[in-house]
Amino acid sequence: MNKRLITIGLLILGIAIIGKLLFVAAKNIKVDDFHKAAVIFVIDSSASNQKMLPDEIRYTKSLCSILDPEDEIKILKVSEESYLIYEGSPSNTKGITKAVEAFTQYNAKDYGTAYGQGLKKALDHCLTMKKEGYVPAVVIIGDLENEGAIEKQINWNTLPDNIKSVQEYIPELAMMFVYAHPEKLDLVKTKLNPVLGEKKLIVANETNVDKANRRFLEAIGR
Repeated sequence: MNKRLITIGLLILGIAIIGKLLFVAAKNIKVDDFHKAAVIFVIDSSASNQKMLPDEIRYTKSLCSILDPEDEIKILKVSEESYLIYEGSPSNTKGITKAVEAFTQYNAKDYGTAYGQGLKKALDHCLTMKKEGYVPAVVIIGDLENEGAIEKQINWNTLPDNIKSVQEYIPELAMMFVYAHPEKLDLVKTKLNPVLGEKKLIVANETNVDKANRRFLEAIGR
């Protein structure tokens, strides 16, 4: 009888210890919360960038295809002016295709690049989407050449401070620059790396853009 009681006691003690260990392990497991992302695309459709545009559009769609249907995207075109041409789900491939084909067609008069104007609008959209509960990010697709009206171009001396101001409200802000020449991308890294850091700033030229998507997903917490 005593042996049986001792055996039962040890069994109960063992079960209690295992239960405690499982409880502690479960308590320490971190569950990744899903946060909807708002990705603002800025696509260069100027006359000088038309050669690369088909590849850039395909890339845009490839990035949209790996986003979640609950995410939100906005597409801004950049040429002489910058304005919104699409907003909605990244899974609406047909809608994205229609918008891009309709509003990025070649126009010899659209030689200028209003990148500065486009970036300002993109950051404004980020602030709005943050208030709506999204994790915002900006993707700039194009050669980053400053052409046309100076007041619409990127001011690389003031852009870092502008992004710092946005980070006060969106500390998790991520930005990606793709398809520009390595010399331009080097300028991006020099100016913005001190502000965004390695994990939140992704750059890729046309030869290694296929590697950028995974890094971008990591930057938005996926």
